[in-house]
Amino acid sequence: MCRFRLLLVVGSVLWLAACGSSNNGSAVTGVATTCFPSPIQSSQLIQCSALVTGTGAFVSTVTWSASAGSITTNGTFTAPVVTGPTSVTITATSTQNTGEMGTATVVINPVNSLPLTVDAGPQPQTFTAVNEAFTTVTVCVPNTSTCQTIDHVLVDTGSSGLRLLSSVLTIPLPQQNDSSGNPLDECYVFLDGYVWGPVSLADISITGEKAASAPVQVMIPDSVSPPVPSTCSNRSIGQNLGNSVSALRANGVLGLGFFQQDCGVTCTTANEVYYDCPASVCSPTDVTLSQQVPNPVTMFSLDKNGVLMFLPSVPPGGVATISGTLIFGIGTQTNNALQSATVYTVPDSGANMGAITTTFNGVSYPSSFIDSGSSGIFFLDNATTHIPTCTVQNLLWYCPTPSTGNLSATNQGTNGNQGVVTFNIENANTLLNTGYSAFSTLGAPQRTPPPASFDFGLAFFFGRDVFTAIENMPTPGGPGPYVAY
Repeated sequence: MCRFRLLLVVGSVLWLAACGSSNNGSAVTGVATTCFPSPIQSSQLIQCSALVTGTGAFVSTVTWSASAGSITTNGTFTAPVVTGPTSVTITATSTQNTGEMGTATVVINPVNSLPLTVDAGPQPQTFTAVNEAFTTVTVCVPNTSTCQTIDHVLVDTGSSGLRLLSSVLTIPLPQQNDSSGNPLDECYVFLDGYVWGPVSLADISITGEKAASAPVQVMIPDSVSPPVPSTCSNRSIGQNLGNSVSALRANGVLGLGFFQQDCGVTCTTANEVYYDCPASVCSPTDVTLSQQVPNPVTMFSLDKNGVLMFLPSVPPGGVATISGTLIFGIGTQTNNALQSATVYTVPDSGANMGAITTTFNGVSYPSSFIDSGSSGIFFLDNATTHIPTCTVQNLLWYCPTPSTGNLSATNQGTNGNQGVVTFNIENANTLLNTGYSAFSTLGAPQRTPPPASFDFGLAFFFGRDVFTAIENMPTPGGPGPYVAY
């Protein structure tokens, strides 16, 4: 009980100060706040806790607040959606003494993973895609909310840059101009054909990652102007893959390869990749690096040094569909650590740029490569391998009966690291008539001109974590370019 109740007013004020704020002699002297773990990803939930200290019979409850995202009355924090590393302050304030509070900082990283699907391809179904890993991409007119989400975009670690079919694209992406102020078009050659069309600008969003105002190629058919220059079509023995969805067997191509641009320094001088296209005939032109179609990963804020692809194992005979994961970054978040993967560095220039050396039956092939955009394992020829071949759907494949059993090759990087790869080839005529889309045993003679090589396509990726590190980007395994698995 407080005494001196009949003191003068001054005494009464002193009595109130002494008795009212102490809560019967108790006091809160500190609040310590912790939130675990950190960093976390967009929309992730974590639990925060507060330790209140004081004297006497103090009240230990707190109120919670967050500078971004949301937090419940019991301290469960939901992270905001971010496109780059963001720090959020969490505050716990004593309910007894609001002057006492504790804070914790939680770092929020963008979501860097999204599903991969190997299936029959885009709808409406007019063909059956084989060994193509698809994902979904959103493109927007730069700095606007005019956007389109496009599914069944092929993930290709053998090229760089986003390319979308004009027949699929429904939003008006602005044209990229060259240094003369004229429209800039591009001729890009793949192993089985070429694509032609204007370079446009788009904000690219893939899961929680964003590349703002990135040059992308819009692939157009032969029937659309400007017409394909002969200097473009003559560079490939294949057709214009931009003619249709059935020609490309996808709605677009997401190139996530070794290199920051799709042509690099080579195209800063005369080349037959980029074209100046005024109202008259298109002609080859040099371009700056910033005008070229880039690997969009290089424009992300955090997870910008490479990618990780994981697809589960596929048994002999194949499966109808299978799902995996595409993860951006190498060693940038907890879900993309190299762990025990072996790093195989590759040249960043010269005739064998991007290549590893594969040794098979005692012979080395220094122009070999690993490429998710290729469907099977394409290697050598029938005269060298002695594996029977057959023609299926107008293409030449290996068709042994029975299967080859375990074949063995050794891959080596320029850093000297080596690793043995075992693989099995089954009869492609049997496989491709199952109606399935995913095969780990699909193989064919190489379809590229000499020199002889191995092209380890998507069939190689099943059952492996495969990392692709981008040139000149630091990673825990050293700077790119390299492949690791």
